[in-house]
Amino acid sequence: MPIDHTHASGLTSWVASANAPGCDFPIQNLPLGIFSIAGGTPRGGVAIGDQVLDIGLAMAHGLLRGAAAEAASGPSLRPLMAMGRAASAELRHNVSALLAASAPPRPELLHPQSAIRMHLPGEVRNFSDFMASYDHCARLGAARDPKNPLPPAFHHLPVAYHSRASSVRPSGTNVRRPWGQYFKDGEIVFAPTGTMDFELELGIWIAGENEQGEPTPISLADQRLFGFCLLNDWSVRDIQRYEMPPLGPFLGKSLHTSVSPWVITAEALAPFATALPPRQAGAPQCPPHLTSGRPDGLRIHMQAALQTPAMAGPHVITSAPFENMYWTPAQMVAHHTSNGCNLLPGDLLGSGTVSGPAEGGEACIAELLLRGPIQLPNGESRRYLEDGDTMIFTGQAHAPGATPIGFGECRGTILPAHKA
Repeated sequence: MPIDHTHASGLTSWVASANAPGCDFPIQNLPLGIFSIAGGTPRGGVAIGDQVLDIGLAMAHGLLRGAAAEAASGPSLRPLMAMGRAASAELRHNVSALLAASAPPRPELLHPQSAIRMHLPGEVRNFSDFMASYDHCARLGAARDPKNPLPPAFHHLPVAYHSRASSVRPSGTNVRRPWGQYFKDGEIVFAPTGTMDFELELGIWIAGENEQGEPTPISLADQRLFGFCLLNDWSVRDIQRYEMPPLGPFLGKSLHTSVSPWVITAEALAPFATALPPRQAGAPQCPPHLTSGRPDGLRIHMQAALQTPAMAGPHVITSAPFENMYWTPAQMVAHHTSNGCNLLPGDLLGSGTVSGPAEGGEACIAELLLRGPIQLPNGESRRYLEDGDTMIFTGQAHAPGATPIGFGECRGTILPAHKA
């Protein structure tokens, strides 16, 4: 992911809100998304400050041209994802030039973010969820088996399972408390869950396509990373614990997955690349086919906040660094395709719970509860999420000398279960 003039820290935009300190969407970011206005047709846009650049309008005015802009202007970003990383880089350069302070202001191309509705970047056909945090696995694994806290393969490959694509929804979609089977008071019941949990994850959108039977080698895996979002893999712990042996989670995970709607492109994150932390003493070395020699980690600080119906505002309960993950997105792609599995444009990967090593870095309630119930500033406490509770994820990439860029929000509110 090369760094170029579009990342320059001194670059500003004629969109004034994009130049405000702490803005998630400065001109160095330029994330892509699909939006609509007042029930209109969904179309492609670029977030800039508190506005959205309408790609189709910019094309109609002759200010954006080419196949990449055309692919990004419609109701799905999948055509652009299918074109590969060169196309998204070309579009980024053209949009940056259009929005730079040195260009003539064209406010007629903008829509306030407050006046639009966001959609998924495209229909999700495949969704694979990984488990790439050492701290997440070690904490929960030690509670189960202190002598063997990690899965046997954890040091050798990024563990994953094929999750449910059809239940991925954009941020802001409410989450219905599910019914399911689980142990309660010594017997199996079918009832609404009492253990709704969140999982703070990074979502990874795939670019390009490999032929079935043709792996993507680690040397090329970064070219399959179109962009990133925040992802909440809502988890139902009582159902999950009962159903997992021997095949793993099913109904405890397939009910709902929330994603932030703006796709932070891999090009935008180039200044935030970093090397992975060293492995623990005595741990096996990374297998050669998953070793790139590049700094494939990302300096992203992620937070999860909880707001109950009785609270005036959200309270941060998790603060975790993505750069501490054991496996990188490029390694996830190389492993996923190593058996010849064909990843398609617009496929979604989840990083797994992004837990850090420090107290307060536990990125799900199941981990937080190892220290006791969550105590909230208004005197309330939580063991698991209750009806009306809202989870809000945020994230921001930081690096020395680089303008920080953000991800926007990924939020969802728990609705009561359907009546029997």
